[in-house]
Amino acid sequence: MTNHPRRRSMLLGSAGLALAAPALGQPARAKPDRIVVNASGGAMANIFRRTYFAEFEKLHGIRVVDTSPVDFGKLRAMVESGNPEWTVTEIGGQDATRVKQMNLVEPLDASIIDRSGYPAAAIDSHVYVSSAYSTALGFRTDVFPNGSQPKGWAQFWDVKRFPGPRSLRNHPVDNLEFALLADGVPKDRLYPLDMDRAFRKLDEIRPHIVVWWTTGAQPAQLLVDKEVVLATGWNGRFFELTKSGATVATEFAEGSLKSSVFGIPRGTRQAYWGQQFIQVMTNPRLQAVYATELSYAGFNPATMDFVPEEVRPLLPAAPGNLEKQFWLDVAWWTENGAKAQERWNRWMLRR
Repeated sequence: MTNHPRRRSMLLGSAGLALAAPALGQPARAKPDRIVVNASGGAMANIFRRTYFAEFEKLHGIRVVDTSPVDFGKLRAMVESGNPEWTVTEIGGQDATRVKQMNLVEPLDASIIDRSGYPAAAIDSHVYVSSAYSTALGFRTDVFPNGSQPKGWAQFWDVKRFPGPRSLRNHPVDNLEFALLADGVPKDRLYPLDMDRAFRKLDEIRPHIVVWWTTGAQPAQLLVDKEVVLATGWNGRFFELTKSGATVATEFAEGSLKSSVFGIPRGTRQAYWGQQFIQVMTNPRLQAVYATELSYAGFNPATMDFVPEEVRPLLPAAPGNLEKQFWLDVAWWTENGAKAQERWNRWMLRR
């Protein structure tokens, strides 16, 4: 997963100095020479270095060392050893549920980390929801110009009104939800998923899926190459194409929202500074850099004030887009994912 966002933005200012001073009565904390932040690496690491890392170092005079990749097994081993080397770590996918169940992360300190104004879905007791991404509908704007693309999965399933080859991911996650939405299930009543009903609906669209994609780059490339006119995919891939001028755009109606999350490994010696680092991640000015460059917007309500106006409609967390999507139920998939995958594999073999 109410403050006044604009006032909060002003208090943060360019360096967030108003939040750096310790509260009255709090003892001074000994400063380490460094903290370690573990994340996905790549382009994300570059942006983090220029934003969150640089800001934390400026505020606190503590160096940030970054490592990668995200690794649940290593996190668990570190915590169980009693000596985690990470101060803060990104946590992948469904592991956000597992880290709490297994007591692998520290609770977040609400007296340090200000999530005022965040939506309820972006507030958790033990993990920080840093940004959102979405599995949404990508489409060719030359085939569906001027807003004529399908809006929602019932229309995606309507091959007569919206003809053309399509692509879906070769995976049950999202597809079961999309099938149920296409069959008339309201967004707020999706879970628990009715797998029988979902697979019956998938039977209808199956003859019109020319490619079942398996990597994030595939659906974007299929659209560019005109092999399909409609494809599900991760919004960041479509975002890159739209910004580069390609005839590809994103429809967020009934998109499947997921969150990127961070946590503080239980037992880390620098837990207090981990809390302070996560507080830096709430800065809307810094969240806006991440959103503008990679499309993954954070949830500080003031973030959009710092995002260029032309970029806002391309972001899953932007007002107007967030409300028409649904949050993937990570807890349901954690419990039922293996069973759903087994059934999906059997269904795919029927080809």
